Amino acid sequence: MLKRAAAIVSTFLLASGCLGSTATPKDTSLDAKRATPLVQMTPPPIQPFHSTSKKQVESETKVSQVTLAAIGDILIHDKVYIDAKQKDGTYNFNRIFEGVTNILQAPDILVANQETMIGGKELRLSSYPAFNSPHEIGDALKLAGVDVVTIANNHALDRGEKVIQSALTYWDTLGIPYTGAFKSQDDRNHIRTVTRNEITFSFLSYTYGTNGISTPKGKPFLVNRIDDSQIRTDVEHAKQMSDVIVVAVHWGNEYQRFPDVDQTSLAQKLANMGVHIIIGNHPHVLQPPAWVEGKQGHRTFVVYSLGNFLSAQINLYKQVGGMATIDVLKTTMKNSQKIELMKPSFLPTYTYSQRGRNFQIISMDRLNNDQLIHAKTHYEMIKKHMRTNMPELLIKSST
Repeated sequence: MLKRAAAIVSTFLLASGCLGSTATPKDTSLDAKRATPLVQMTPPPIQPFHSTSKKQVESETKVSQVTLAAIGDILIHDKVYIDAKQKDGTYNFNRIFEGVTNILQAPDILVANQETMIGGKELRLSSYPAFNSPHEIGDALKLAGVDVVTIANNHALDRGEKVIQSALTYWDTLGIPYTGAFKSQDDRNHIRTVTRNEITFSFLSYTYGTNGISTPKGKPFLVNRIDDSQIRTDVEHAKQMSDVIVVAVHWGNEYQRFPDVDQTSLAQKLANMGVHIIIGNHPHVLQPPAWVEGKQGHRTFVVYSLGNFLSAQINLYKQVGGMATIDVLKTTMKNSQKIELMKPSFLPTYTYSQRGRNFQIISMDRLNNDQLIHAKTHYEMIKKHMRTNMPELLIKSST
């Protein structure tokens, strides 16, 4: 029966012409398609199928997030340290920060601009125009939640190298990284980094000048000055050791509420270098933050000026400062990683005192008319000002 069935099949195939066909796949005529050998109609061998499921992709992708924040000038005039003086001759600034400590401790990393060198009373305290501040302001900043201080500014050389060295030694004692002024060239070559939630940040700091005071010969490490070539070298070095680069710049014109062309030009250069976050100081008043598009396609978050966070300067705009915040998102995939900046925000603060006594830093949403006449009107005005370039900027409150 099997042989007979085979014979019948063979007869059928011969009759249909399938066994004698010489047609090739390139011949697309109807007759040729009909004459294609059966063996060519057999599906090709099944190849191994490599597929990455959604769950596999998710398992290979890791997302980390860090909230970074910055506050403006810590400018210690004599009225401020006299107010903080204790009966035993020491200084305690903790009370000044009490009203905002819970706010300052919320971010993962908090950066402060220490405008005056904290050389300590042993080297004689002094105020404007040549500052030297008590060591104890460092203790208060640490207790309040500050993680990094930037110290390249126009007052860095006010009282000379001895005050700088004393201040830097005290920051080391506190365990707070400083940047912008250094003990030695080796110290300068060591870029400060901070790692949180598996995201590493590098911190750099530069100033436009030092009020006409020359850097001691052979000691350029005592203060970083704005120099495009040097900054580029530092940024490239920082890229090798960190995910995110933060640059603090002392720039602009004092008491000017909007950035000038030199600030915007330098911000663009830094963005083109690949800097992620720029923290500006020196004007002593708030200047609105902005996004700057870099050549590499990423957006750089620029806070042009954070104003005074603590000082004895008077006048509304000089008494208003605040805390700028940005969320940094790091997405790590199998062969690449991506850094994104999200949810920029700002919390306005006000330095209040009673004729130069009982200094307090107060969140503006908590101010009353006894502390600042027309407090709510001024608060709304500051919110509008800070949103000039970024309508999406979230204005945070103390609650």
